[in-house]
Amino acid sequence: MSEAAICTTCPYCGVGCGVKARVEAEQLAPVQGDAEHPANWGRLCVKGSSLHESVGLQGRLLHPMIRGQRASWDDALALIASRFSEIRQRKGPDALALYLSGQLLSEDYYVANKLMKGFIGSANVDTNSRLCMSSTVAGYKRALGADAVPGCYEDIEACELAVIVGSNMAWAHPILYQRLVAAKAERGIKVVVVDPRQTATCDLADLHLPLRPDADIWLFNGLLAYLVANQAIDQSFIDQHLQGYGELLASLHQQDYSLAQVSRATDLSEADLLAFYQLFAAHPRTLTLFSQGTNQSERGTDKVSAILNVHLLTGRIGKPGASPFSLTGQPNAMGGREVGGLANQLAAHMDFYHEEDIARVARFWQAPNMATRPGLKAVDMFRAVASGQIEAIWIMGTNPAVSLPEANLVRLALQKCPLVIVSEAVADSDTARLATVLLPAQTWGEKSGMVTNSERRLSRQRPLLPAPGEAKADWWMLTQVAQRMGWSQAFAYQHPLHIFREHAALSGLDNQGTRAFDISALAEMTEEQYESFRPLQWPINAAYPQGRARLFEDGRFLHANGRAQLTPVQPGPQQLQHSPVYPHWMNTGRIRDQWHTMTRTGRVPRLLQHLDEPFVALHPEDAEHLHLQEGQLAKVSSSQAELCVRVRLDSGQRPGQVFVPMHWSDAFAAQARVDSLVAARLDPLSGQPAFKATPVRISPWQADWHGLCLSREELHWPALAYWSRVPLTAGWRYRLAGQGDWLELPALLEQRYGQPTQRIQGPTGLRLAWFVDGRLTALLILGQQEPAYQLEWLQQQLGQPLQASERLRILAGLSVTQEDKGPLVCSCYQVGQKQIEAALAQGQADSVATLGQQLKCGTNCGSCIPELRKLVAACGSARAEEAA
Repeated sequence: MSEAAICTTCPYCGVGCGVKARVEAEQLAPVQGDAEHPANWGRLCVKGSSLHESVGLQGRLLHPMIRGQRASWDDALALIASRFSEIRQRKGPDALALYLSGQLLSEDYYVANKLMKGFIGSANVDTNSRLCMSSTVAGYKRALGADAVPGCYEDIEACELAVIVGSNMAWAHPILYQRLVAAKAERGIKVVVVDPRQTATCDLADLHLPLRPDADIWLFNGLLAYLVANQAIDQSFIDQHLQGYGELLASLHQQDYSLAQVSRATDLSEADLLAFYQLFAAHPRTLTLFSQGTNQSERGTDKVSAILNVHLLTGRIGKPGASPFSLTGQPNAMGGREVGGLANQLAAHMDFYHEEDIARVARFWQAPNMATRPGLKAVDMFRAVASGQIEAIWIMGTNPAVSLPEANLVRLALQKCPLVIVSEAVADSDTARLATVLLPAQTWGEKSGMVTNSERRLSRQRPLLPAPGEAKADWWMLTQVAQRMGWSQAFAYQHPLHIFREHAALSGLDNQGTRAFDISALAEMTEEQYESFRPLQWPINAAYPQGRARLFEDGRFLHANGRAQLTPVQPGPQQLQHSPVYPHWMNTGRIRDQWHTMTRTGRVPRLLQHLDEPFVALHPEDAEHLHLQEGQLAKVSSSQAELCVRVRLDSGQRPGQVFVPMHWSDAFAAQARVDSLVAARLDPLSGQPAFKATPVRISPWQADWHGLCLSREELHWPALAYWSRVPLTAGWRYRLAGQGDWLELPALLEQRYGQPTQRIQGPTGLRLAWFVDGRLTALLILGQQEPAYQLEWLQQQLGQPLQASERLRILAGLSVTQEDKGPLVCSCYQVGQKQIEAALAQGQADSVATLGQQLKCGTNCGSCIPELRKLVAACGSARAEEAA
């Protein structure tokens, strides 16, 4: 008998989708979208749909560990508290640091911020949100007076023109993208995509602007100059609500923003520029959606300002369908900003630049050691670890040994650090391997608390299952350490509600509309109200007890004089110049079915079927020049490090540009931590690193042999130049390649499984199979060239009982009964490319809609629709050629 559905929130991107989940026989049943949640109205992407597949005990950290040995919670907490106290007394509070994550809940974030800034006395508490949203924070504060997203998701349905800047929404925020798809189908809205790459999102575009990387300021300043010259600005709004107009105009006159000059600076045609500028001028209800392609730059804050200037000058803010809207990367990146999770912030949207804010927070917390200046931002924090300035760091829910720039140096810094504490749900991550103390944390489905999505909407994450082993909430760990350091009364929380009420009360303290973030109406919530809480957008206070969809409708902003600030930004010198040593520019980012460093999605077999290996995507012209072919292995090198990854040809790449996904870590591949290649070039205002333009060199890597291994048990390979792994329902799959001989590999499996049951060996290859009780337990296929095999069918045989005649086919790697589906296109319904091509060729389907009717592909989350369109178009082109 199943229990009643529990409403909770997805832990992936910043869309913040509502999820309904049921527990059946103590197991999480397949989840569904919450049809009443206003972020998604019941829709889920493939990652959200597979949440029930990501829970379980495999790979979980279940007990505290000290220096690799199991320990009690009391011993682990006592060690942390005593070492923190000793270091603080000997070297001062700035020798300690916390590094947090947008995966934490607001209650966790709040306690961490309070402990460090109010009681330990240092602001050295930062978050991985520094890597994705801090330039937006700086840009919003500079222009609007607060880190306050003006709009809401309903603006998608209300806009006339959507401008998508530096975001592959179709893959990174698929549910919002599908709302755009529906708006275009129902109302014919116009869509412009600004991105150097032709991504899946461009499938929706009326106009794609593949500008030169880092040319955004040229583009939007050119738009600004066009609007001014053509009287397409809102002079009344400017006069009543803005400041800095004269300085902005003077700045525009210092540079030539003619179509010809902007065309040269952006590599866009004058015709496309004019088309964009005319679209923008003609559609007052313009929604500009921007994300990491804007933020992750040395000029990220200025790029945000350039977008905000255009919206402010035209009065397109605080109105239905008109907003500059940042798409947050993580489920609670905004919640972390609300509690002061960044090193240059205080809680409740207060900061260190106002002495009255410092005094107010200190008084509220009754803080004995209130920090009075900003702490170290993420990159500088780990540099301080490397130099010995920081002697102890507590890392919670994130993997900086993979995700920070100069990741190899981060790893060395943590190896040298006397005390590294890692709160983590998984036992093995690149960062967990470097921990002095490992603390088992609760994960999604076990935690209880609040998150805030991209549109300022608070939602509850609710526990669905009991926490396994000794896993605890992050807020609990922090309170226990605080109590052992002598601050029991201030950290006596017994329930996340107690923390949330304090957080809400602080947001309303001395706040008469001077701070946009105000949830003081929730400060007296009962436990019943907390448990039954339904999503609301802040502010939630006496004036807006049910929340507020849009900010700044009245034209009053958060600067002291109530006006928004226009900020002149100049393009500056052309920064991206080709180097003869590193002639290509590398962009990094997400792929469709993966999340961060794969500690959650890497557990789900179907999420590693669409793109199952680390890769470098490059234009076919570049591949031809470099003598590279699809599927070949290549080295990607920078001045920092090198990778070994597969080549993928992509005509959507600009020649001279390559793309490498951010997800693979040492737990999933031999050499694929892309951020080890990225130098730590930072925005001077936000401290956000530039992940989108790293100079690299691409070169072929010639392997002496290639291989495939299937194994019921996880294997650890010798120092191969290339291996990558994928989880299967019954075990693991490994792709292998190396130089020299392959003798170590059969020996490794023989140590685990004994002598192989079957063997075929020839002059150019070797195939071995192990069977236990008639079931396939392991398979190793090696060859001087890529061996031939039917991968999907082979993977299905692992762990299955097989007759003697069937075992011979295992070594051959080919099925005589099952057709090959080809590369996976639709993860939701497991539909492959060959199935789609067959349906099109046989006339069973002739469009995306009829493919959905025939095969169901594209009918759930819609993320695969751009690929389906390409296949439909290719089939139509082939028919036209045949007819000709």
